[in-house]
Amino acid sequence: MNTETILPGFADLVKPFKFPGTPHEYKVTPLRECPTPDAMQHCETPDKAADYWRLHIASHALFNPECECLAVLLLNTRRRVKGHQIVSTGTQDTILVHPREVFRLAIVTAASAVIVMHNHPSGESTPSEADIKVTRDLIRAGQLLKMELLDHVVIGNGNFSSLRSLGYFYQ
Repeated sequence: MNTETILPGFADLVKPFKFPGTPHEYKVTPLRECPTPDAMQHCETPDKAADYWRLHIASHALFNPECECLAVLLLNTRRRVKGHQIVSTGTQDTILVHPREVFRLAIVTAASAVIVMHNHPSGESTPSEADIKVTRDLIRAGQLLKMELLDHVVIGNGNFSSLRSLGYFYQ
């Protein structure tokens, strides 16, 4: 039995979905220049990452201090900053993080390492259990990609916590 006998005119209303057969060419285009002092361009410590956050992420138009916001700092082999990306904005106490989104721009820009940073709107920089789990997932994903996750820095009000310094990274 076909759909025409059950619903006359159904074939005219619902057309089969077709994927476009034409591929596209993509390129990465920088959104804005981020003048950074020389002292902050070499960034592999949590305090320098927190300084970078305060200078560039906290002043970004997409940043909302009332919600958790996750950013990725892209580094070259010498640990100099290539750029950054705001990956996700969540709610007051949660954020959706997926390794694909975290490492996407790092792969496209041929970054050697990344630092993940996010804020806690409460002002308390102590990492949550979810922060620890996400960090361990990102470490494993980075290992598969041969791209090092140097740190996960949680930014609070005037303070920060480094998950690497707290011992949550595998040795």
